[in-house]
Amino acid sequence: YVEEFVKAGSDLITFHVEATKYPAEVIQQIKNAGAKAGIVLNPRTPVEVVYPFIKDVDMVLVMTVEPGFGGQKFMADMMPKVKQLREWMDDINPDCLVEVDGGVDLVTGEVCKENGADVLVAGSAYFKATDRTEFVKTIQA
Repeated sequence: YVEEFVKAGSDLITFHVEATKYPAEVIQQIKNAGAKAGIVLNPRTPVEVVYPFIKDVDMVLVMTVEPGFGGQKFMADMMPKVKQLREWMDDINPDCLVEVDGGVDLVTGEVCKENGADVLVAGSAYFKATDRTEFVKTIQA
């Protein structure tokens, strides 16, 4: 689906590293299509799995919930993965972003940033916020 996503306007495409036996080939396919490439890491997958690809990707997303549905509780025990990724990125690929998705709210968002996250995905917390504009301003600060 890479070509279709790019034709639809996607400029960064992420994939779950667990979904393929050939992550290097998927990264190359995304780059060949003219998009940036990102890898998603599920909670049960060790962070070391993405290490061989760090130099080639533009973003690594750490899931802090099991993928599948919104409103799950943030898994703080994923923060060592975020911290390790930040260290690797600083050494190997400083332009690569570290993203966190799952249970991100104003409190957990700060924890993510303190551990090195550059990008936060907030779903339920955003949609439940009384003032969504203020939520975005606060979480960005």
